[in-house]
Amino acid sequence: QVQLVESGGGLVQAGGSLRLSCAASGRTFSSYAMAWFRQAPGKEREFVAAISRYGGSIDYADSVKGRFTVSRDNAQNTVHLQMNSLKPEDTAVYYCAADRDYGMESRAFDYWGQGTQVTVSS
Repeated sequence: QVQLVESGGGLVQAGGSLRLSCAASGRTFSSYAMAWFRQAPGKEREFVAAISRYGGSIDYADSVKGRFTVSRDNAQNTVHLQMNSLKPEDTAVYYCAADRDYGMESRAFDYWGQGTQVTVSS
């Protein structure tokens, strides 16, 4: 089992940057593929980015390609989401998730953090 804690959210102006972090408990972090999802008010949770256990596979939602970068540090049990050129439509609660299988479907992920709020002002 793994516990996840996100940090790094906040309020930023459009065009700005934020770096989200997700710290995982346990000794088997490298056994899990990791992903970021987000949920805006009144909308369904949506996929943002995914990274495989050792970073060999990475995927992004079309809406964030070229602006967001996902990375992981297995020695530090952390995964990061660097968000640049932020837009008001990026405003959402961002969640990190872990699962032993790599994927982009939220229902497939077994472990979730509590979320961190990102607000982008225009």
